[in-house]
Amino acid sequence: MKMLLSPKSILLVLALTFFSLPTNAQFLKKLGKRAQKAAERTVERRVDQEASKKTDQALDSILEPGQKGQQTPPNPDNPSPQNQGGQNDGMGSTGNDSGNESGASGPKTIQVYSKFDYVPGDKPMFYDDFANDFIGDFPSKWNTNAGGEIVTLGDSSQKWLGLKSGYNIYYIPNAPQLPEDYTIEFDIATVGLDRNTSSTSRMVVMLSDDGKFGDGQNFAIVELPFCQYSPIGVTVRNRVNGKQEIRSTVKADLREEVLDYPHISIAVNKQRFRLWVNEVKYIDVPQLVANGAVLNTIKFHANNFKDGKELVFISNLKVAEGGVDLRRKLIAEGKISTNGILFDSGSANIKPESMGIIRQIYQVLQQDSSINLKIVGHTDSDGADDTNMKLSKSRAEAVKNALVSVYGVDGGRLSTDGKGELEPVTENSSPEGKAQNRRVEFIKQ
Repeated sequence: MKMLLSPKSILLVLALTFFSLPTNAQFLKKLGKRAQKAAERTVERRVDQEASKKTDQALDSILEPGQKGQQTPPNPDNPSPQNQGGQNDGMGSTGNDSGNESGASGPKTIQVYSKFDYVPGDKPMFYDDFANDFIGDFPSKWNTNAGGEIVTLGDSSQKWLGLKSGYNIYYIPNAPQLPEDYTIEFDIATVGLDRNTSSTSRMVVMLSDDGKFGDGQNFAIVELPFCQYSPIGVTVRNRVNGKQEIRSTVKADLREEVLDYPHISIAVNKQRFRLWVNEVKYIDVPQLVANGAVLNTIKFHANNFKDGKELVFISNLKVAEGGVDLRRKLIAEGKISTNGILFDSGSANIKPESMGIIRQIYQVLQQDSSINLKIVGHTDSDGADDTNMKLSKSRAEAVKNALVSVYGVDGGRLSTDGKGELEPVTENSSPEGKAQNRRVEFIKQ
């Protein structure tokens, strides 16, 4: 006679099995399985809640053509691996990559992302998904004063850098000199968090004028909380010429988000510092960065996690120059080019986090009814010429459809074209060059 276990009993069995595992690899894999089940339940609830919303249905039909508004929830334990060497940017290669998910979390409703106002930089400076690093090694494009290693979680091939928790332990990507205007994006994964996780458990992202492992005379810091028993809030603080000027904690409840592979977006425009967790903006401080200070180093730091039990990981770090207001640039110059509109690999399915840029284009069209736009897609040189040409045209058309279906723009004001790989802005021999060539242009007509 077969016995049917209740969901609680299944979770208990999984937990007992998990704690009996002898190796770290098994430890991570079982946690990944447990995270999958929890995330799948979350996805089901979200789909049920949003299925009746007409705006979502229209947007879903754009992002997943032919699905009639229904999206298949991705498996959080098996996220699609990122393309190697920066291939996760908008106009991706057509046949040599293996997926383009921007994180491992379950899908958000596109209605939410239609209000997302983050605009990524349009000139890639640094990208690392650890695709070229071996499991167990420290990543080749990073530095640290403590050690660390690349791991995978569950059955996914996505690679993550595990951060050791401790005082004054830093992880520093070998990014180039930071300009005045730039954006930073990365994904977070956690395992082992529970209601006993400390209220002081946090990840610190620091911008510093010290190139090594000190704080520096000038810095800007944001602290992301991981406590599970109480909403702690997001803290920002700075140092200007050795003295603290700002320290404040913004009310925020990120307890669910930090368990569900959150995507972090940061925009720095001279002194202004903004931060989003997924589609929600939590920080917007106009003068967090010291005036005239050269904060040229990005540092990551994890503190007050229980050793061997509570683990935090990062991946898909992207640093890009730009992130300025595209609306003013389009009106003033009559043309803009952006790498920030992202698509699934080899397809014209728009990623929902691209809506920040599309929203700004809509605002320009809304403000001036006399403006008509031509939308032009471009790819890198990977893949066949004719395939790239077709793909670039399809992606331009998908952007037009988003403006029409989501924001109600008159389709007669928009025309589309695709250039494939015919008009590169730089060489295609490096990941950075390819990332710049994958782009969408908007041209006033």
